[in-house]
Amino acid sequence: MSTHPTTPSQTVGPYLHIGLPWPDGPFAVAEDTPGAVWLRGIVYDGAGAPVTDALIETWQADPEGRFDHPDDPRGAKSLPGFRGFGRCPTDDTGSYAILTLKPGPVPGPTGDQAPHVDVSVFARGMLHRVVTRLYFPEEESANAQDPVLKGIEDPRARATLIAHREDDGYRLDIRLQGEDETVFFDI
Repeated sequence: MSTHPTTPSQTVGPYLHIGLPWPDGPFAVAEDTPGAVWLRGIVYDGAGAPVTDALIETWQADPEGRFDHPDDPRGAKSLPGFRGFGRCPTDDTGSYAILTLKPGPVPGPTGDQAPHVDVSVFARGMLHRVVTRLYFPEEESANAQDPVLKGIEDPRARATLIAHREDDGYRLDIRLQGEDETVFFDI
């Protein structure tokens, strides 16, 4: 019998798959939506192994950079068929995929923010979610002016937030710890 106390990784189990996903969670838009893109990636743990029981949530503006939310300083605006929110559990390879529309730039306190998607990661052993962003590689000029990206001095760390273009969308692998750990924000 061990006299050591229970650790957080033993108390926070893979319960995310039980109550949080729903069938159309990965679809912020319908599959036949013009301009829809897939956001895909793999979640890795600190040892480089895929995390097979994580949950990815995304939240973003519409293609005009607007939110259907009262906190949008320009007023809430709804785009029919666009939810702006996605939720996808990782599969047995640690992969996630969310179908959405590419967002437009959004106003920030010190200027426009480059088009981006806010990404939350929930996983076993984590008492709190971690939050990062996905930026788009073709938005070089906007990315260079983005106040959040500019606040990350290390170019290698900043690169962990820039997705890679694929045939039908973008790929952003998320590394929870270790070498090339994804930048996470304290919110």
